[in-house]
Amino acid sequence: MTATACCDEIKTLTRRGVLGRGLAAGAAGALAGLVGEGLSTRLAFAAGAYTGDTLVVLSLRGGFDGLSAIAPIGDTDYYKARPTIAVPKSQIIGGNSMFGLHPALAPLLPMWKNGNLAAVHAVGQPNPTRSHFAAMEEMERAAAGTSVRSGWLDRMLGMTGATGPLAGVSLGNAMPARLLAGPTNDVSMASLDGFMLAGESAARPRAAALRAMYGSAPDQLAASALAADAALTATVSSRSATYTPENGAEYPKTPLGSALRDVARLIKAKSGLVAAAVDSGDWDMHEGLGTAVKGQRMYDNLAETATALAAFAADLGPSGMANVTLVTISEFGRRVAENASKGVDHGHGNAMLLMGGGVRGGTVYSAWPSLAPGALVDGDLAATTDYRSVIGELLQKRCGFGALTDVFPNVSPSSFGLANAR
Repeated sequence: MTATACCDEIKTLTRRGVLGRGLAAGAAGALAGLVGEGLSTRLAFAAGAYTGDTLVVLSLRGGFDGLSAIAPIGDTDYYKARPTIAVPKSQIIGGNSMFGLHPALAPLLPMWKNGNLAAVHAVGQPNPTRSHFAAMEEMERAAAGTSVRSGWLDRMLGMTGATGPLAGVSLGNAMPARLLAGPTNDVSMASLDGFMLAGESAARPRAAALRAMYGSAPDQLAASALAADAALTATVSSRSATYTPENGAEYPKTPLGSALRDVARLIKAKSGLVAAAVDSGDWDMHEGLGTAVKGQRMYDNLAETATALAAFAADLGPSGMANVTLVTISEFGRRVAENASKGVDHGHGNAMLLMGGGVRGGTVYSAWPSLAPGALVDGDLAATTDYRSVIGELLQKRCGFGALTDVFPNVSPSSFGLANAR
């Protein structure tokens, strides 16, 4: 696949086709709540009684290069494979003798030192593919080898029994195609402040008209419309109030910064948020990835991401982050060897970041397979840990789950000890 073709594929996938794009201005104003194939058990929690962490899923679209972000500095083959773009040991921050954090992640270093930020390396998914479309589809479905069609975050929400109108929210213009697809209601919005019906005013009370129109309609017809109305009602106070981040937090003026700011607002408003999905793109670096200095593409992307995450953590403060777990996912990693354009092509094994008050951080968890030529899989870092098992351990430790069968079929949680149990 050419760089141009794969970039076109991403553009197609980073806009979620949801009901109401024409209905709501600046927001989807609609729900994923699609009729789909769910799993059998929805009774793990009593309705409305969810007491676990708010789970924030940050999708790094395009194929995140975990070998740059969390550099395997203790593996000599890393420097052989990337003579130009490898992160020099002298520029590494944090980490240990085997792994080190890219210097652009400096805004997150305090969290790393405080033990609230960790990484998991050499992760991947079953049946790897280098197609953005196929890899994203499977990453969000997360049910390899089954006929399940819903998204794993939809299944997770269904298992909690949370029924609030803002239990599941995706924020930002780039929305997950499948992650929240399924029978559980969730809301997609470009921004919290822009979440309203197009043309709504005192003279044209469209929300009231919508409510009246569907008030006595059968559930099959009314569910999504009434749930959207409930979400609109639930966000009125947040949208009408001026929001000032706390603890000196300064969000970058980027799509990710704005989305995380809104997630923090919903959490602090005690809106009943159980899971939030946020996207960050532009990680498909076939060329010009750059060296580990400011002004280079990877450096600047990592710096923007780290700044947004650090602002989110500061805004919530230690007490807020105590009940939040954030995890990053990406459809695949990059090839081990740099290419002639000083970039890296589609690969497999990757790194995930974990952040939160319950995370046992300050370290990199991995069953490292090495980057020796004989240990690679078609030139890629071998994935020794299923990304679903990482999330599964967090679901059990931080979200109160027991068996994972109904979220991740046929997957056992990792045993790294990634987080403290609530």
